[in-house]
Amino acid sequence: MSIPHTHSLRAALCGVFVGLVFVLGAVDPALAQGAEQPGVSDLGEVITNIRNWLVGLLVALATLLLTIGGLRYLLAGGDPGEVSKAKDTLKYSALGYGVAILAPILVEILRGFVGLD
Repeated sequence: MSIPHTHSLRAALCGVFVGLVFVLGAVDPALAQGAEQPGVSDLGEVITNIRNWLVGLLVALATLLLTIGGLRYLLAGGDPGEVSKAKDTLKYSALGYGVAILAPILVEILRGFVGLD
């Protein structure tokens, strides 16, 4: 496969994409008439959304650290320095899971300070 064919394929795909954007842009006002307005209506819902997003992010990061720590431990080969780094990574992972578990409790405390309960 030569380079000019790749560029012509990209140009064709870009043309199709731009055409699709224009077609959907013309249809959008008709579709938007029956749609609800996005957004939230109260502070409690905002805090709940932030809590859910934060817990998801913390769990994802803790899982990533758990995976990295486990791989580092497996690949350490008995090197005490690498084993120590792997154990530290596993500790940080456990800390991340702990914070994720405590996040809803912290949000409830915040709701109490704000006066939403």
